[in-house]
Amino acid sequence: MGHGSKGARPTGLLQALGLAVSGALLLLVVMLLALLVIVPKITGATPLTVLTSSMEPHLPPGTMIVVGPVNTDDLVIGDVATYQIHSGEPAVITHRITAISSSTDGSRRFQFQGDNNSLPDPDLVLSTQIQGRLWYFFPLIGHANNFVNGASRAVIIPAVALALLGYSAVMLVTGVRASRRRPRGAHRHSAV
Repeated sequence: MGHGSKGARPTGLLQALGLAVSGALLLLVVMLLALLVIVPKITGATPLTVLTSSMEPHLPPGTMIVVGPVNTDDLVIGDVATYQIHSGEPAVITHRITAISSSTDGSRRFQFQGDNNSLPDPDLVLSTQIQGRLWYFFPLIGHANNFVNGASRAVIIPAVALALLGYSAVMLVTGVRASRRRPRGAHRHSAV
């Protein structure tokens, strides 16, 4: 009886370890999904990817940032915010506010500069161009986001679906084989 129980113990330990790692990875994926998709959707925030080195070392290229809506009256010098390069156009820049000026009509204009840039951005930014203030960020996640949403999307989604179907088939076959190998009364052992 000693040989069978010793051989079964490492397999059980490996299965438990595999289950723990799978559970941790699933939890990580669910948390990232919540923070990068669900929370921004609910709050009206926008996930963006840093593409240049202008905000290094704080926000290096490939960082996924989430920019939350903000009342421009609440912005202060030192805030990192995202603004439209030209009003009404989709192209945006995320830099730090270095100066704020007010006009006689009460409107505010913002001077931005990248942390890694030696000069401020060339034009003052109007309140209407401000898209939001940096809320939180995840280094390197932006690379994955760009990869999945880029030209490779048409290949990635079917490949992931196929991999998940393959994994399901392997788990199903393994489960069926394991249930066939077990003796019928194996689960009815009683301690004597």
